[in-house]
Amino acid sequence: MPQIISVADLRGVLGVSSSLYSDPYLENIIDSAEGVILPLLTSYQNAVASVYLTDDVAYYVTQSLNRFVAGQTVVVTGCVPALFNGTVTVTDDLEGFYVFTAANVNSDVTIRNVIPAGVAVLDGASAADLYVGVAPVESALLVVSVEIFQSITAAGGQIEGVDFQPSPFRMGRSLQNRVVGLLSPFLDVETICQ
Repeated sequence: MPQIISVADLRGVLGVSSSLYSDPYLENIIDSAEGVILPLLTSYQNAVASVYLTDDVAYYVTQSLNRFVAGQTVVVTGCVPALFNGTVTVTDDLEGFYVFTAANVNSDVTIRNVIPAGVAVLDGASAADLYVGVAPVESALLVVSVEIFQSITAAGGQIEGVDFQPSPFRMGRSLQNRVVGLLSPFLDVETICQ
C-alpha cells in the first residue's frame, strides 16, 4: 500500500483516468517505486543477519552498526523462526555494536542466519513514516513511478521520441541516479557505501 504518495497524485501526473488504469494497478507501481527509493533514505532501521535465543533472551545480530538503545520499541519482521518477529523492547545494546537483545520466553534456539535478511525498525521511525510530506522525496517517488509506468506500458519497455527513435532502456542502474539530486540530503550514506 503506497505510503508517501497517493494514487491520485500519480494519476494527476500521468493524466490517466481510473477507467483506463485501476487504483490497484497504480498502487503496485507506487509500491515498486517506494521499494527502490525508501531503502536508500536515512531511517532508524537495520537488516537482521542472524538470530539466536539463550536463557529467554533473544539476540538480533544486525548487518551494520545499529543505534537501538535499551527501552526503545523495535518492530522486527522477516526473521525465521517466526518467534523472533514482532514488536520487541530492546533490553540491552551492550552486547556489541551489531547486536541488540530483547526478552523472549521460549526454549533456546541456536544461531540461525536470516536469509534474506530480516528488518528491525524503530517503531514509528521507518523511512515511510519519516518522509511523509517531504517534497523532494515525494517528487523523487513520482519521477520513479512515472518511469516504471512508462517502461511497463511502452512496447518493448522503450519509449520512442517524436522522431520515432527509441530511447535507452529506462529501468537500469541509472534510474536511481535520475533522482539522487532530489534525495541527496536524505540519503543513508552508510547503507549506500556498503
